[in-house]
Amino acid sequence: MNEPLLFFKKPTYPINNLLLEYLNRYDRISKVSVFYDDLLRFSGSVNVYDKNEIDTLWIRVYYTEFERSEIDLNLKKIYSYLHSDGNLETIKFLNIDAIDYCTFGNSKPFRIKVRNILNDNYVYFYIKKADASRVYGLELEHILSPDKIHFLVYKDTLIEEHIIGIPGDVFMKTLLVNCTENEKAQIAKEFVKFNERCMIRLLGDMRAYNYVIIPHHDFDHVVFKIRPIDFDQQCYEGNFKVYKPQFFKENYPMVQLVKDKLQESSIEQYKNEERAILAKRIHSAENRIKRLLKIMNDDVIAPEKHVKQLKLELYQYTRDLNFKKAKSMGNLLNATFEFITRNYKNITIFNSDLK
Repeated sequence: MNEPLLFFKKPTYPINNLLLEYLNRYDRISKVSVFYDDLLRFSGSVNVYDKNEIDTLWIRVYYTEFERSEIDLNLKKIYSYLHSDGNLETIKFLNIDAIDYCTFGNSKPFRIKVRNILNDNYVYFYIKKADASRVYGLELEHILSPDKIHFLVYKDTLIEEHIIGIPGDVFMKTLLVNCTENEKAQIAKEFVKFNERCMIRLLGDMRAYNYVIIPHHDFDHVVFKIRPIDFDQQCYEGNFKVYKPQFFKENYPMVQLVKDKLQESSIEQYKNEERAILAKRIHSAENRIKRLLKIMNDDVIAPEKHVKQLKLELYQYTRDLNFKKAKSMGNLLNATFEFITRNYKNITIFNSDLK
């Protein structure tokens, strides 16, 4: 668990025309012409600190007066397309409170804070450089997750809504210790399921700061859910362990929680439950997934050596020849979904690693 799983920064892969047509079919194309590169033309910045005066690695950026007015208007329009289907009547009640730029991470996003001036409620959204891997990841999250996610694409720019929750690393450092024993057992269960979801859909790099933990109050107790917030490593790495959150050292407290709170039989039960749920979601969205995977099959979103390594490791785990025949990351994901839907009642695809 101490060996690093990721050594090199992932390159950006362009969105091809077939994927753009798919996105247009499902209303994912933005009608607002704001480019990621436009926001890079800021004239100044200051560091952003949290309430404990710790540097957040975000900087608050500023623009010239002329550019700011045009940028603000377009950002308000983007908000309206994300949250109210393009109803521009709401623009007069919106204010762009802040534009922050993250200097850490692969995507280097801009975070936009939009406030309703009538009641001071505010929300965030993000503007990033468009990347095919991330788009596939977002779309798969929307289709296969119980939580829908809104995003828009404009040429080489990606716009994502903010996913509300407590960052995993923050939760483990500050809140986990105060959870009750029952809550810790429930969090362990959720981490097993989260680990399974990421593994099956080949979503990698779920280190603690790439997912959030969301507490839901249900009668007399709290139920915790885990959601990914970074989809940069969708079907990219060749090392199969990258798609298992349990192998990142940043997630060690979660892994230890599973060891302490769950028996082997419970782990297997929760894994099978998650596989069955995913199989049903794949069935229910069969046509949309087929359209997406058809595009993904012929798209290049990873080096050939990564595909060769991953298909060999998947074949070794499953002994399914469909993995061995795969020629792309799309083929591998398609083979995984076929395997799950074919065998979800009695799956032995992955032996338990959470022991």
